[in-house]
Formats: sequence, structure tokens, C-alpha cells
Amino acid sequence: MVKSPVVHWIGPPRANNGLQAARAASSIAPAAAGLLGLWGVVGAMMFQLQNLQSLTGLGLTMAICWAVSENRRRFPFRLALGAVAMQVILVLLLFGVPAAQSALRGVGVGVDILGTSATAGAGFVFGFLAGGPQQPYPVSEPASLFILAFHVLPVILVVCALSALLWHWRILKWIAKGFGLLFQKTLGLRGPPALAAAATVFMGQVEGPIFIRAYLDLLTRSELFMLISVGMACVSGSTMVAYATILKGVLPNAAAHILTASIISAPAGVLLARIIIPPDPIEARTDFDPKAGDKVYASSIDAVIKGTGDGLNVVLNVAATLVVFVALVAMLDQLLALAPAVRGAPVSIERGLGALFTPLAWAIGVPWAEAPTAGGLLGVKLVLTEFSAFIRMSHTAPAALSDRSRMIMTYALCGFANIASVGINVAGYSVLAPNRRDEVMAMVWKAMLAGFLATCMTASVVGLMPARLFGG
Repeated sequence: MVKSPVVHWIGPPRANNGLQAARAASSIAPAAAGLLGLWGVVGAMMFQLQNLQSLTGLGLTMAICWAVSENRRRFPFRLALGAVAMQVILVLLLFGVPAAQSALRGVGVGVDILGTSATAGAGFVFGFLAGGPQQPYPVSEPASLFILAFHVLPVILVVCALSALLWHWRILKWIAKGFGLLFQKTLGLRGPPALAAAATVFMGQVEGPIFIRAYLDLLTRSELFMLISVGMACVSGSTMVAYATILKGVLPNAAAHILTASIISAPAGVLLARIIIPPDPIEARTDFDPKAGDKVYASSIDAVIKGTGDGLNVVLNVAATLVVFVALVAMLDQLLALAPAVRGAPVSIERGLGALFTPLAWAIGVPWAEAPTAGGLLGVKLVLTEFSAFIRMSHTAPAALSDRSRMIMTYALCGFANIASVGINVAGYSVLAPNRRDEVMAMVWKAMLAGFLATCMTASVVGLMPARLFGG
């Protein structure tokens, strides 16, 4: 007989989630109203019609989730206002406050250091294949030196090891707990799912819930769905650096945008998940022991070694997924090429999804002339991975995507919501919560939709902002 985990809570009882959300939204209303009012006054002279265009995307993402909701009568209006206000406030703080801007520039410098260090390590093992000036043959095309397996994937190894070390030193742990408290107070989440949602931003879609593993069987269906959705709306700390490395040459301040995208997509994921599967009104108070499910390392060396092992699993998973899904898409494209050409070009998955997502790309703020290209990137992200989409965007000609469109698409692509992640989540939760495997399988496709639309909602919020806020 398996005993349930013994947990304790020190503090007052909690009300149901609906009342929590209402109180949470009302608690941030004065600050949000003040900051949004200031933003409106300062930015009024900097707005253009394209900024208002992004309002369409904001409404469209919520409308799609409402259309597939399990209870359309329970739309969380207060949570919607609170989540959008939280996203706007975070963007304004990160890009509008000088101290935060300095911190983001520091993130960019840190990414450069990590990239250079990873290249040094890869060069020691793989030699000239890792790039660098010392090549055994004349280089006529420097761009050909960029090989994903030797230039980007080693970064994931280094960052995973570093993340484990920072977790052992409690630095990353306290950052995650700080964001967990923020989500708990502003979004009306209970303690365990708030902590897991915050940890997901830094650790990944399956790694985040590990920290509340003892409570996964106690979460309501809505909370479990919310965790899966937030996991697909964000990326992990290890892949953030890899994406910034890919976009470094085509997007100014790429590291700051990638970091901001993953953080502010979490509230969007919470909101859209709550729209699709509203909170259960009979949700009871869950006791919470912050130490339950925590990752523990014996020493700093143990953290580095185990972090490297975890990173190797991530690297192999990313590489294998890219090989298989790119191969499958190429196979389908060859079959589709047998069909008659449309408008002088062969039929392909990318063209089809590009046409399907063109209206969505326009709605989030991309000009109509660039929307087919942006829609194609959304299709690549959904069918392949965000890795493939970022690589494709880095190779896209400047004439096809303006600087503003690249910035918006960076936010729209920065999430794990793709077909491959469906399998990753089913496999991960089958280990973490085997008793709820059937529930996860029944919800995971809707969670992918919520995660996909959450990044588009985030892109819409960024598209609403005046370009000068980002240095444009």
C-alpha cells in the first residue's frame, strides 16, 4: 500500500480558485492601471496603426480558446485583464526601466560568453568542425561553418550544467520561487502549480513539474492542464541561449527578447488554459511543503555532472527530433510535389501552413505583405520545432521580414508547442504521474493549442508596444 505524501501548510485557508483569481486581479488593478495610464500618455505620440492591428491578435487568440472551451459560460474576464496587464507591466519594466535595460544587456553579454565558452569546449572535442578561425582549408563561404550539431547543441550542454550548479547554489531556486509567488498572487494560482509554472520557465516543460511531483496526483484537472499548457508556451533556460545564438546576427538584443518571451508567455499560457478548461469550483485547499520534490545535489561537482547528463539527454532529444521530423516533412513534400503546381510552385507543407497561418500572422502585427512568410514560420514551428523555425527565420532575407516583424515573430515562435512536444509530455507525465496518464493523453492536444496561441498572444502584446520602447 502506497502512502500519500505527508504535507504541511502554514498559513490561512484558501478560497476557491474563482475567488482567488478575482482577488488577485483586483490586487494588481491599481498598480496596473497607473502604469498602463503612464504608458498610454507617454506612448500616445509613438503609436501607429500597426500597433492597434495587434489588438486583433489579442482578441483572436482568446476567441479561439473560448470556441473550444469546455464551459463557454465561465470566461475568466478578471484573469484576462490581470494576465494581459501583467505581460504589459513586465515588458515595460524590462525594456523601459534603465536598470532593467542594463540587466538585459548583461544577459546579452552572458550569452556571448556562454557561446564562446561552449565553442571552446566543442572545438577541443570536435576540432575545426566547431567553427573558429583555424580551418584546414580556405573558407570561401563563412556561413557554411555554422553546423547546428557542433555550434548550438554544445551550448545546451553547458547551460544545463550551469543551471544545475546555480540550482544547487540556490540562486536559480530563489528566482523560481520569486516568480512562483508572483504568479500565485497575481494570477490566483495555488502554491504547487504556481511554483511548477515558474520553474517551467527556467527548467523546461517536463523538468518544471518535477519540483511538485508529490502533488501531481492532487491537482485538479484544470490545474494539470494549465501546467502542460504553460510548459508548451515557454522554453527552457538551456534552449534560450541556443535560440539567442541562432538569432544573434539578425535580431538586435536577441538574448533579451528570448528571455522576455519565455517569461511573459507564462501568464498567457495560464490564461488560455483557464479559458479552455475553467477552474473546478470545488477545488479544495492543497497543503504545500516547499521542500517536496526538490532536486538535491550532493555537491557542486555532483550538480555539474548530473546537469551535464541531463543536458546530454536534451541534446540527443533535440537532435533526434530534428532529424526525424525534417525527414518526415521532406518525405511528405516529395509526395505533395506529385500534385499539380499551384501558382507556378509545387505544393508543400510549408506553403499550405503558411497560407493557413497568414491571417494569424497579420493579426499579431505583421504587415500583410510579410504575413505569408511569417505564417510559414508558424507552420514550421508547429510541425517541426521552434529550433527549425528560428533557423529558418535567421536565413530569411531582410526584404521578406522587417526588423519589427522579426521581433514579433521571435515572441510568436518562442515556445515548445509543437507535435514533438505532445510525445514528450505524454512520456514525461507517464513517469511523473502514471495514474493520470489517460487524462494527460486526453488533454495534451488542446494543451498544444493553448501553448501555440499563448506565444501568439505574447507577440500581440509586444506588437501593441511602441517601437521606441525596444530601441526601434
